[in-house]
Amino acid sequence: MSMYENVQHQFTKAADLMKLDEGVRKILSITNNEILVNFPVKMDDGRIEVFTGYRVQHNNALGPYKGGLRYHPTVDIDAARALATWMTWKTSLAGLPYGGGKGGIQIDPKKYSQTELERITRRFTFALGDNIGPELDIPAPDVNTNAQMMAWIADTYMQTKPTAERSMYKHVVTGKPVGSGGLEGRDRATGFGVVATIRQWAKLRNKNLKGMKYIVQGFGNVGYWAAHFMAKEGAILIAVQDASGTIYNANGIDPEKLNEHATPNLTGVKDFPGTEAIDPKTFFGLQCDIVIPAALGNQITGENAGEIKASLIAEGANGPVDVTGDAVLNEKGIDIIPDILCNSGGVIGSYFEWLQNRQGELWEMDDVINKLEAKLVKSFNQVVACADKYKTDWRTAAYIEAISRIDVAYKQRGIFP
Repeated sequence: MSMYENVQHQFTKAADLMKLDEGVRKILSITNNEILVNFPVKMDDGRIEVFTGYRVQHNNALGPYKGGLRYHPTVDIDAARALATWMTWKTSLAGLPYGGGKGGIQIDPKKYSQTELERITRRFTFALGDNIGPELDIPAPDVNTNAQMMAWIADTYMQTKPTAERSMYKHVVTGKPVGSGGLEGRDRATGFGVVATIRQWAKLRNKNLKGMKYIVQGFGNVGYWAAHFMAKEGAILIAVQDASGTIYNANGIDPEKLNEHATPNLTGVKDFPGTEAIDPKTFFGLQCDIVIPAALGNQITGENAGEIKASLIAEGANGPVDVTGDAVLNEKGIDIIPDILCNSGGVIGSYFEWLQNRQGELWEMDDVINKLEAKLVKSFNQVVACADKYKTDWRTAAYIEAISRIDVAYKQRGIFP
């Protein structure tokens, strides 16, 4: 089952349970706009390569489209549709004045130099043209994209505007470097959000995170920051998996030292001193308390979900558990903090950055983290209450909460004409 089919299945389940208005169901079951651009870029050796970029805008009933851009070989229109739809639910659940968008370029960025990536990013921005904008569609970092790339996008977009107006368009993207209008704390917002929701889970279940063992799939921005904040809770990281390999140490792995090992040359987690390499297929079946999938979608399926021994899955990635995996985990009584709640810290942080740019303010780290946690705690409690009301799982409850807000907007405003 593809990611988009997963999304549609999850939507249908929630819509049926909440008895969603048929007209609103029709609107939300499709995307508003799907943009595909092919654009040429000159490589360092003088060759010309043509790249394909995507931007899907799912729904903007609550505000401008919002969502990341990823650079990965798996990027296609189907994946962009799924991710854009998830963003609609995620922003609505968080109570943000945004809709959902997503996109990217189908490339492996490791195969290109920094100067080539800059030209690719700038040319992609130019190709998107007025399909993005600070009050229309606001991209952000995602898989294999970063603050530097967001700065290139902002600069390129601003160059297309009259000189006197350029500063008005700085918030066309979020996730920028702090020196270019970025927000203090935006880099860690998603990983912090993952742990903030895990803390709420522990509180709800009367558990103490200190001494709990956990594993992380993916050790990019989300995986690292989640491990960083889990360490502060006294939890013990025993295994990490990424594209380079799977490492294990029953006595614990230091997230800071692992980050120093994995990040500088983008070598990944393999060969980290003091750990042993294990079979990747055994990763999800390791004896632990918490699993944090923070890589790509469809990683936990009906085939491997039965092996999981943890009490909690905290979805740092988008769509890491497919529909069949979901059914198995629910049957086993394993709690799942769904992606549209668990990893929403990133888009909440992006919203704060957008506000900061619009209002000409500079927010401090402590204020950002406190505001971020307050929103996440509120959303978590609303999802739990909704699950109790409808006697359903947390994922379906999160969907119902998100969809309900959009349903209200359509009913209050009506449908033009």
